[in-house]
Amino acid sequence: MQSTLLNPNMTVIRPNGSIVSANALEFERKLTTLLTQTDCSILLLDLGKVESVDSSGVLALVSALKLSQRMGRRLSLCSVSPALKIILELTQLDRLFEIYEDESAFTSA
Repeated sequence: MQSTLLNPNMTVIRPNGSIVSANALEFERKLTTLLTQTDCSILLLDLGKVESVDSSGVLALVSALKLSQRMGRRLSLCSVSPALKIILELTQLDRLFEIYEDESAFTSA
């Protein structure tokens, strides 16, 4: 997982591969660390290189979103694959997450 600090207030996280039961807990811990141990108020998850996500991966995303909301921080998603977008729509999580087409769409908003 690669992270880039765009400015003091925003970090972009670019996970790759799969977010599944084998690594979802580690992914969630990294997101938790970024949210709790930095002054970053905006976290953008660029999911363009994520190939698959299972229920454990979705749970990690939801946990990070809940934490960010409790802390008064913003967590958004971009470059969501069609397969993940379907999962988010079926579970109605697309209503909870801010989802952007790509990073430039996010920065333009």
